[in-house]
Amino acid sequence: MRTIKIGVAGLGRLGLVHADNIYNMKHAELTAISNLDEEVNKEVQHRYDVPYAYTQYEEMVKNKELDAVCIVTPSGFHTEHIQMALEHNLHVFCEKPIGLDVEDIKRTCQVIDQSDRIFHLGFMRRYDADYLYTKEMIDNGEIGDISIIRSYGIDPIAGLDSFVKFAKKSPSGGIYLDMSVHDIDVIRWFTNSEIKKVWATGNNKAAPELDELNEVEIGTVTMQLENNVTAFLVGGRTASHGYHVETEVIGTKGMARIAATPDKNKVTVFNNNGVVRPTSQSFPERFREAYVDEIKDFVRCIREQTKPGVSAEDGLRSTEVALACQKSFDEENLVELKYEG
Repeated sequence: MRTIKIGVAGLGRLGLVHADNIYNMKHAELTAISNLDEEVNKEVQHRYDVPYAYTQYEEMVKNKELDAVCIVTPSGFHTEHIQMALEHNLHVFCEKPIGLDVEDIKRTCQVIDQSDRIFHLGFMRRYDADYLYTKEMIDNGEIGDISIIRSYGIDPIAGLDSFVKFAKKSPSGGIYLDMSVHDIDVIRWFTNSEIKKVWATGNNKAAPELDELNEVEIGTVTMQLENNVTAFLVGGRTASHGYHVETEVIGTKGMARIAATPDKNKVTVFNNNGVVRPTSQSFPERFREAYVDEIKDFVRCIREQTKPGVSAEDGLRSTEVALACQKSFDEENLVELKYEG
């Protein structure tokens, strides 16, 4: 079985997760890395015995040995990097979001549609065992018709100071696009319906300096879907107990709740603090297997020349909703979405 040779662009926290997963995967090879920091490149190249290292993405995609790229660069570069990879006949795995500008994303979607290369978008919750189990229950009608969805995605407050420093140097795209886009995708995926109206609010109680940066440390959105499902989501950076991702689906025959507490494992500790359940502290820990499985699926799609379940259009729609949420927050008003096509 031929080895699929992959280059990873961007070696931040998530880029390193993907690099490690590719390195440890059968029938896939971490052939190249691209990152602006030469010292990081040297360390990663030595750790994984990577044949090629580049400080410029444009140079990496010219490597004739590569079959595919995994793009984990800053979000503002995603559409450009996707198009560049496709121009060099490379299959593309890209982390969310697909981009920051809707018109730019639409142009990129056209390029993707015209290409015979595989395009895969990194919505890893679609590969998490708990979310897959719930999706199967929904599709089988086990909880009836969905009426309400509630979804939380809250980072540990331990990382808030680091985010503030980052936000002072570079915009994140806003909490709805940076974080809640995962919840938005899950809502669309579970309901098979588009989001029609959004009302967003938020505040900066723990980091008021974010007000001046047009950032939000915790935001909420109430949504109405085209099939009249109501959805409510929270995106934040202030969970004192760890990395909190929770989704609840209420239907006419029952309800399902995914990770009501962000348990690290099945251990319960009994000590002088009472009864304690250790919790996950980061997204690489909580979704470790999902990140592995989505890259495995990317490689499988390349081998079998089949389209993945998550598409460029999913990335476009989720971004449109996230930007509508940001507009709702900025204007303190209800925003109605209108989709083309």
